[in-house]
Amino acid sequence: MAIIQAARITRAPMLTLAAVGVNWGGLAGLMPDIKAHVGASDAELGAALIAPAVGSMIAMALAPRYGRALGGLALPLAGFGIVVAVLLPIFAFSVLTLALALFFTGAAVALADMTANVRIAQLEARKRMHLQSVNHAAFSLAFGFTALGVAFARQAGFGPTDVLPVLSVISLGTIAAGWDRTTLPPLDDAEDAAKGAVPPLMVVLLGGLILFAGFIGENATEAWSALHIERTLGGAPGEGSFGPATLGFVMFAGRLGGQLAASRVGEVRLILLSAILGVIGAVIIATAPTKLVAILGVAVLALGMAVIVPATNSIVGRMVSDEARPLAISRAWMLGLLGFFIGPSMMGGIAQLSSLRVSFAAVALIVALIIPTILALQRRG
Repeated sequence: MAIIQAARITRAPMLTLAAVGVNWGGLAGLMPDIKAHVGASDAELGAALIAPAVGSMIAMALAPRYGRALGGLALPLAGFGIVVAVLLPIFAFSVLTLALALFFTGAAVALADMTANVRIAQLEARKRMHLQSVNHAAFSLAFGFTALGVAFARQAGFGPTDVLPVLSVISLGTIAAGWDRTTLPPLDDAEDAAKGAVPPLMVVLLGGLILFAGFIGENATEAWSALHIERTLGGAPGEGSFGPATLGFVMFAGRLGGQLAASRVGEVRLILLSAILGVIGAVIIATAPTKLVAILGVAVLALGMAVIVPATNSIVGRMVSDEARPLAISRAWMLGLLGFFIGPSMMGGIAQLSSLRVSFAAVALIVALIIPTILALQRRG
């Protein structure tokens, strides 16, 4: 019942995050084909994946002003940007043009992602309930189904030029179904106002560091698990896409569970347990002797990573005023999204020097940093 209620309250941002999942699920599943099409090495692909980080950082910096300027139209218009962004990798014919396409994709999708997350945090403050997990579950479900569909499409011989237009149409339908231009009234709460209009620097930094490590664990696996399964472990073309698909489906289940668990054990304990699972999952992937074991490792890591981002959003949003919330979340995400894109780039660089097994071992070490950071953030609260 709590899940259904949360879904009703946050229908518009939830469907926007689902469209974000369609975009990244499609790119993760198609990454081996895109890499081959532009003739990129591991290091070159890793470098190209820095471009969406730059685009995302620009979008994150502008997101609070964008939201204030457009009000109720901010969310649906940002969502329609995804419809165009999904198509951009079709036009890449070299590493440089791929980087350019991913730059604009990262900017458009990050703007929609941030606008949706701010709307969810504002609704949490007004409804006095945890809403983040179920919304991010919608992202993971869309990501998982998209990556799974891409796996079957690749096995049938279809490539990016065939698949991405279909994903664009799906994104269009999703955004249209979530159309909502409602403007939320400001809170007039003495306790909220006492927190101030400027978010505390340490809250933003610590929250951003947790997001940074969480996004590295999540997106490094999204981008490189398919290549790891097909290249390191000898999987057939198309089989690697089951890695990102597993990540999406397990994170969906984990986030639905997190929606219920957050109110019982609290977000801090939830993040601590999740970080431990994430470390274990990354180690399993790094040492996996077979494709099946690697996919099992992806599932364990996904269960750990599932609640890191939504629970951190809730903690940061609760620790600042209503007026400061868009700025606090956008700045924490600016730091966090560095991990979203640096993670795949780091994986490519380490793989070029050593192997993808060593890359996933590095992921385990970074995810472990979440444990002391969330404890420090708890002390600030």
